[in-house]
Amino acid sequence: MTMTLSCSLTSSLNSHQYAHIAEQLGYTRALFYDSPSLYADVWVQLCRAAERTEQIDLGPGVLVPSLRHPMVTASAVAQLASIAGPDRVVVGVGTGFTGRLSMGQRPSRWRDVADYISTVKRLLGGETVRWDGGVMRMLHEEPFAPPRPIAVRWLVGAEGPKGIAVAREHGDGVLSATKPISGFDWSAQVVFGTVLESGESPGSDRAIAAAGHGASVMLHVAVEFDQFDLLPGAREWASAYADVPAEEHHLALHEGHLHSVNERDRPYVTADLMAATGVALDPHLWRDRLESLEQAGVTEIVYQPAGPDIPGELESFAKVFAG
Repeated sequence: MTMTLSCSLTSSLNSHQYAHIAEQLGYTRALFYDSPSLYADVWVQLCRAAERTEQIDLGPGVLVPSLRHPMVTASAVAQLASIAGPDRVVVGVGTGFTGRLSMGQRPSRWRDVADYISTVKRLLGGETVRWDGGVMRMLHEEPFAPPRPIAVRWLVGAEGPKGIAVAREHGDGVLSATKPISGFDWSAQVVFGTVLESGESPGSDRAIAAAGHGASVMLHVAVEFDQFDLLPGAREWASAYADVPAEEHHLALHEGHLHSVNERDRPYVTADLMAATGVALDPHLWRDRLESLEQAGVTEIVYQPAGPDIPGELESFAKVFAG
């Protein structure tokens, strides 16, 4: 395969250690989720990872602009660049689909995301910019930040046409979580799941602990877009949240999001669902899937491990990727 392999990590208190392991296994970069209602602070964990690694690229994947003033982000990028070096820094940015939804907010508008990226870039370039009625510039002298300009790469997390347009204009590449996006020299695709052991069922306790979170997310998506018949148990699953007050529905839905299966979801995460969502595959089927993604225009796989043995998941997937 000509694709590269990276990993996406929940920003846990151990994520800096997992980035070090990923580096040893040959992963190109480690992107950390930015969802403060779910995970540890992304910039703190990235800087910890930078101190533990030497070569692997690092960055948020993806940053939620509405959570931080552009100057706060520019300062954080500068801090990470001062430790890892700007060549190792990748700044992923999106609308905050999880980061905002988990706090009861809709994703940001793409035009606001575009303005945010442009503003942070200009700040890192040493320019004076206007934001929210004020004029600002990075005033940091050494040793508070590296000299400007600070040049880093930008990866835009997009799905639809508006996001893809922003990626083309403001990013160096595009990142998708649901479907391949062609037409980019750098097109990264997030992949959830686990590699089944010989003879292992997709519904084994181990497989569900490692990849059941991915199947849960697929259930969420099916119900969100009124596609109940696409996945086994989707209609029944929706009823599991019927007793949750509407204003707290998002809180219940995001318990365990992308790292474990919560108690409401667990009865519906079955062997059939695991198989139907493709999150638990044997090595042969994983290679088939990776080849199809490459043929669809993906240039980088961003694998997200989960469960009680993240180092083992990283190693197993790296072996499958290597063929």
